[in-house]
Amino acid sequence: MTENELSKIIVDRCLKIHKKLGPGLLESVYEEILFYEFNKSSIQCKRQVGIPVVYEDIKMDLGFRADMIIEDKVIIELKSIEKIMPVHKKQLLTYLKLTDMKLGLLINFNVELIKNGITRIVNNL
Repeated sequence: MTENELSKIIVDRCLKIHKKLGPGLLESVYEEILFYEFNKSSIQCKRQVGIPVVYEDIKMDLGFRADMIIEDKVIIELKSIEKIMPVHKKQLLTYLKLTDMKLGLLINFNVELIKNGITRIVNNL
């Protein structure tokens, strides 16, 4: 599957979850349920994946932690906050650059309409 095909599936799952549960829950709750949804449909999903940082001769095994990585192609960064800030988008773009992945989805479940809480971040896609 391509990144864009996976993106559609991810958005559909988030829409389903948000429709059923609504906003206001902890980020960890949405992560657990989204993980369940992917496993139910046989889509490979890893949670809380460590992303190493390499700078010249220094390698830090755990620089960051991605909330979810889908099929080793799409990074999902989940939030349940009042407002997405520019730093959240930059953080996800950094994750994409460090992993050499092309697509990330920043998903904030704390919105009235989930479509307003989803931001696509691309890295040379």
